[in-house]
Amino acid sequence: MTSLRTFTRPAGRQPGSDVGDATTRYLLYGLLPGWFVPGLADWVMHRRTRIEDTSGTKESLIHALMMTEVGIPIALTLRYEINPLLLTAQLGGAAVHEATALWDVRTAVHSEREVKPIEQHIHSFLESLPFAALTSLMCLHSDQVKSLLRGGRSDPDAWRFVPRRRPLSRAYLAGVAAGIGACVLLPYGEELLRCRRAARTRGKPVQDETTWQATQQATQGE
Repeated sequence: MTSLRTFTRPAGRQPGSDVGDATTRYLLYGLLPGWFVPGLADWVMHRRTRIEDTSGTKESLIHALMMTEVGIPIALTLRYEINPLLLTAQLGGAAVHEATALWDVRTAVHSEREVKPIEQHIHSFLESLPFAALTSLMCLHSDQVKSLLRGGRSDPDAWRFVPRRRPLSRAYLAGVAAGIGACVLLPYGEELLRCRRAARTRGKPVQDETTWQATQQATQGE
């Protein structure tokens, strides 16, 4: 999730053999696209356990919140250089995401939605992958980590977003956007709509009964 950097290489080594380059390719073409897989699998588990009939809209909105907490740092990382400000946003997003994940599971359990072992295992990937990405970035940019620990005092650009010096290709960004749309926005949007529809359906009999009782009381009063 960071641009390929220039490294000092021993004579005879190919540019692509550098550990930094390999780690960057892993983040861009392995970890980030691979993140969609457990996210989609988690949606399947929600559907199988009929989230709309248990925890419903509340848990679905929590899922949207968690995706936002992770999505914003990812979008910033794809657009801007790694510096103390961006690292702070990434660390804050990871911490808030972890707290929200705990709230999510607690909501599901208290609503009596069965969180099966396989879903719990899927959650382990969804919680660990952000930390894997963040720690890899911190290793690639150890100088910026040191700057963050020093409060960014020696860097005038430490506390502002700096556009990438080597922007990612439009084709790559389009591919990431397509993956987010197909594996995140569409399935979880469908989940939220399904929960809202089920909530409205459950509310109709209650409204009808209330109307009937009001009519009966008015008739008796006459």
